[in-house]
Amino acid sequence: MGPGSGSAARQRSERRIEVHLPMHVRGRDACGATFEEDTSSENLCRGGAAFLTRFDMAIGSDLEIRIPFSNYAARRGDADFSTSGRVIHVRDAASLGERLVGVQFTGPRFPRVFRSESTG
Repeated sequence: MGPGSGSAARQRSERRIEVHLPMHVRGRDACGATFEEDTSSENLCRGGAAFLTRFDMAIGSDLEIRIPFSNYAARRGDADFSTSGRVIHVRDAASLGERLVGVQFTGPRFPRVFRSESTG
């Protein structure tokens, strides 16, 4: 095991579920320039998420994240989920020019649990 692999295991103590939800992400890229992007989650758990981005982000960067709930949830009175997060891993994605970014929520935890889209 390499350096930091123990902390990565602790950070992923919750099972991530493959679910694609719309996300709005705001922060600073690796060069310090501010950005905003609409994307979608690749996977999610109560304590974090992974998503694709076209921006280069540095590990440790702080982000603001909003996950809008569906029209059905809005009719029930559920508000969009908003939190802050910290980038804990970045790797090149299969699609050219994109990166897969893993974020640990540092603000409120995600209030819902989903069944994986790959099992349905």
